[in-house]
Amino acid sequence: MNRYRRFWSNPRESFWFVPLLILAVSIALAVALIEVDFTGSRQWLARWPRLFGAGAAGARGMLSTIAGSMMSVVGITFSMTLLTLTLASSQYTSRILRNFMRDRVTQVVLGVFAGIFTYSLIVLRTIRGGDADEFIPSLAVTFGFLLAISGISVLIFFIHHIASSIQASNIIASVAAETMATIDRLFPDRIGQESADDDEEQAALPLPEGSWQAVAVKESGYIQSVDNAMLLRLAREHKTIVRMERGIGEFVVADTPLASLALAHPPARELVAALQMAYRIDRHRTVEQDSAFGIRQIVDMALRALSPGINDTTTAVMCVDYLTAILARLACRPIPALRRYEKGELRIISIGPTFASLVAESFNQIRDSAKGNVAILLRMLDALQTIGSLTVKQGRRQSLCEEVHRLAELAERTIESPYNQAEFASRLARVREALCLPVEERLQRSRPACSNSTGSDP
Repeated sequence: MNRYRRFWSNPRESFWFVPLLILAVSIALAVALIEVDFTGSRQWLARWPRLFGAGAAGARGMLSTIAGSMMSVVGITFSMTLLTLTLASSQYTSRILRNFMRDRVTQVVLGVFAGIFTYSLIVLRTIRGGDADEFIPSLAVTFGFLLAISGISVLIFFIHHIASSIQASNIIASVAAETMATIDRLFPDRIGQESADDDEEQAALPLPEGSWQAVAVKESGYIQSVDNAMLLRLAREHKTIVRMERGIGEFVVADTPLASLALAHPPARELVAALQMAYRIDRHRTVEQDSAFGIRQIVDMALRALSPGINDTTTAVMCVDYLTAILARLACRPIPALRRYEKGELRIISIGPTFASLVAESFNQIRDSAKGNVAILLRMLDALQTIGSLTVKQGRRQSLCEEVHRLAELAERTIESPYNQAEFASRLARVREALCLPVEERLQRSRPACSNSTGSDP
């Protein structure tokens, strides 16, 4: 399955696959219209002489102009695309370049211009002058004129699209939307029968006793995805336990352990090959099964915005806002357990993200780069309060409270203005009361207000 996904995803993220498909369609369209013209062009010319009455010289001149102009437009489009990639890489982060390369609009625009050029060349080749065997594919020539008009519209739309796509808000929102789609797709799923333990508690459980046989990595690279259904099937068929040694998003080195099997003897080659095929390893990370990579992209943009050379606090605030939206989407969802069972039998010991690890991935580096930046520190406080309001799990709220304490310690050391210190202290007190106090104490504090309001009702 991973092999087929790689076979499909690599062309989908390239600048050549979609343009080649459109090129093939334009060739087929040109040939089809020429054949139709060969059988019925005289009837159309007699019925609409002003519409289809262009001579051979006029048809050649128009198609030559269209072909030449479309080739120039293709060059301009490539230049604009490469310039956009350069600006996005230098201004934000190089990890978002794949998002631009996957942009379907850019791929289609390149294909449309190349397709109009190819269409014009094919129709131009069939035009013959002279009285004896004159042939002018009037329908194909007219359709080429319509394609040229549509090409102008596509060029105007593409310029607007490029101008919109390099705006910071659109880039951050696009990465966040892709990450939240991954969260929606992955975390509601349950693989096997999960135990009731939390991820943090399961991580501390001892490993089952017995001998473990390591399965090595075939090639170096990043783990992009894992076929969990295949791992579960292999563990069931061979009556063993599969223990992941490396998780999604990690970099693995060839000939180092990828996973281990609870077997008394070395596994057969077929089992080793099948287990290796369950992992998809490539040169880069993707968001397909790696929600932490989506978070990583937004964090990188925030770090670039907070760097002394750029110093763009507004962009960093937008990054914190979208990280808040991502973690808020995750706060009330169950994360698949690290130990997965089937009919009471332990089958998989996995390595995966926890809520605490994703919170740390989101805020740790931004916090360290926001020393003395009151706007970022206050927005991070608000973010932690918002995320905490959406979960009742004590372990997750504790992770958020630890982030609050780290922010308070950083603010105490780095905020110099007394006014800003007072503002941060006031906000910090509200966040701690809403987030870090035990549930019973919060209820006790809110009870008098509730009773007073109740007594005042008629």
